[in-house]
Amino acid sequence: MGKQMTEMLKGTLEGIVLALLAEQPAYGYEITTRIRDHGFTEIAEGTIYALLVRVEQKKLVDVEKVPSEKGPPRKVYSLNAAGTQELEEFWKTWNFLAQHIERLNTDTHHIDSTTNEEN
Repeated sequence: MGKQMTEMLKGTLEGIVLALLAEQPAYGYEITTRIRDHGFTEIAEGTIYALLVRVEQKKLVDVEKVPSEKGPPRKVYSLNAAGTQELEEFWKTWNFLAQHIERLNTDTHHIDSTTNEEN
């Protein structure tokens, strides 16, 4: 994964995790697997666990310890009301940025094609 992709992903990963938890509660490894299933294959498991600590500290999720067949109990994360509100804000921000970035991209391509036609 390129440096630019890594930097952009840092700013959106929390929203991605909240969106996955809005679909259904999950534990850390399961979240990592679901993220990878959505095409984000190079995200390290440790990155997700650090992010889960942050969203728990920000009180965006509820955590339930569920017994595991192997080893210690698993922490299952579920989106709470504050997390739902944060996710709604994330999508509003994402849609605003995506719309304006796409407009820039379209304008830039229009300028490029106009410049190329003149040459």
